[in-house]
Amino acid sequence: MNPSLPALNYAYLEDFLVRLLNTPSPTGFAAQAVELTRHTLAEFPQLSLRVTKKGALLAVLPGEDAQAAPSRALTAHVDTLGGMVRVIKPSGRLELTSIGGFAWNAVEGEGVTVHTQSGALVRGSLLPNHASVHVYNDVKDQKRGPDTMEVRLDARTSSADETRALGIQVGDFVSFDPRVELNNGFVRSRHLDDKACSACMAAAIQALCAAGLKPARSTCFLFSNFEEVGHGGAADIPASVEELVAVDMAAMGEGQASDEFHATLCVKDSGGPYHNGLSNKLRALAESYAIPYKVDIYPNYGSDATAYWHAGGAAAAALIGPGVDSSHHYERTHREALEATTNWILAYLLSE
Repeated sequence: MNPSLPALNYAYLEDFLVRLLNTPSPTGFAAQAVELTRHTLAEFPQLSLRVTKKGALLAVLPGEDAQAAPSRALTAHVDTLGGMVRVIKPSGRLELTSIGGFAWNAVEGEGVTVHTQSGALVRGSLLPNHASVHVYNDVKDQKRGPDTMEVRLDARTSSADETRALGIQVGDFVSFDPRVELNNGFVRSRHLDDKACSACMAAAIQALCAAGLKPARSTCFLFSNFEEVGHGGAADIPASVEELVAVDMAAMGEGQASDEFHATLCVKDSGGPYHNGLSNKLRALAESYAIPYKVDIYPNYGSDATAYWHAGGAAAAALIGPGVDSSHHYERTHREALEATTNWILAYLLSE
């Protein structure tokens, strides 16, 4: 803990993160995750909370500047990868269309839940349509894709009509099991992108409020719900905002600087460079507070800040977040990266 910053309650962060990870929220079906976040933050009377027309959560925390309109914003997203029923096959199994950008082999063998229009939940597994090596010769070589993968339902069905009788329809959302595990400081789960950062933002709010402090400037926190399809941050950022910091996972891999034990400042992604002045301000804050961080470039990546700029947003924008291994696969990060990210948020909130 940095003694110059409010004490971070990691148990609070971890508890909220686990609850959020276990709440299904594929893009377009994130209302439960938004409501969980709203309910969690409702304990802080300092916050003004509202759900936007688009379904995101906007929280405003008044600052020492006593300005009603926030001049700063932070954003993280609670929506995740997932699927949607595209075809009910003659066999009774389901063909999916993807929600968000993932490789189909990354979800092979995963447990799934079909969320029907009635609210009933039907469990199943996502498998290649040629899954058994005892029957098919092309199991190893068959390309994984939406037309070669199917959901095997945990229900006695062998026809499209029998599946429809379960209440399943084309257009039903399908969520992937997160499989959350906490081991030796590591958090291993699907959908750490970006629920880890949503938990960091919530923990920063909790730390500030518990210490009886206000941010230097009135600040809004957007928990967005359409980031994985590219337009989460395109709306709902108030026009008064002058600086926007997106908090999203850092992409790890060969040639990357990010790791699971640091927060990362991303200076460029697929949308181009971030605002150099704001990035340098964040870099200086990390140095000043001895926050362990890396600087990196993400080659195949876009954030809510990118979406905000593409939609015509005029505020300076930057991107920070914890290192996450195997993004859009079975992901993992570490407590040290989550703490570093949360402390970086706190340092920014308290800065002039």
